Amino acid sequence: MKIDLSGKVALITGAGSGMGLASAELFLEAGASVVLSGNHFEKVKEQADRLAARGNTLALQCDVADEEAVKALVENTVKAFGRIDAAYNNAGWQPPFAFIAKASTEDFDRVHGINLKGVWLCMKYQVQQMLKQGSGGAIVNCASIGAIDGVAGRTSYCSTKHGVLGMTKSAALEYASKGIRINAVCPGVIDTPMVSSMMTGEASVLNALIEQVPIKRLGRADEIAQAVLWLSSDASRFVVGHPLVVDGGITVQ
Repeated sequence: MKIDLSGKVALITGAGSGMGLASAELFLEAGASVVLSGNHFEKVKEQADRLAARGNTLALQCDVADEEAVKALVENTVKAFGRIDAAYNNAGWQPPFAFIAKASTEDFDRVHGINLKGVWLCMKYQVQQMLKQGSGGAIVNCASIGAIDGVAGRTSYCSTKHGVLGMTKSAALEYASKGIRINAVCPGVIDTPMVSSMMTGEASVLNALIEQVPIKRLGRADEIAQAVLWLSSDASRFVVGHPLVVDGGITVQ
């Protein structure tokens, strides 16, 4: 089934690379106008310019932990394209590997600001806009297999992702009757710049994770993007508050 999002507008955070960028590419292929946002404007601007030949793109800077910045992101998206039909709240950060006794409090605060508060703020203003439009919409939040299981050395990160699932389910119940569907995608170990950065400093941790994956490889960013696109389309119109796990089987063992 080919997904057609012609005439729709999609907003993606953390769109400068990895799963966010792969999702932007698929949304464009499906006919949507796409806003690529990120905290590093030069990166999202470069990608938006590169993709402009495929459809309507716009780059916007946004620190998702900053409420005024998130509010402005939604306002500027609407100013440019008139509406928001789909949103993928992908922006995230992972602190360095550390058991809790040696973990940094500063890292704990930072990861909660980006991964948890950031998703909460994005949903808040995206839902407000979708309610104004009165035509519903779809929001996908990026969780993780760290939202399903615990991961040693990742206590603060996992706490944010468990929180993302709780917020997703609660908000989904609040707005399902308004035609706004809110779901989450839970990626496994995906070949993204965030994971690549582990290759040198934490190679043993990464290798141990891959060994646990039944399919015995890293996932690809486009494999997550396909799930995001499906959750954002009418093909999943009866799916509400669902954590879609895309992990090569790691969490079913």
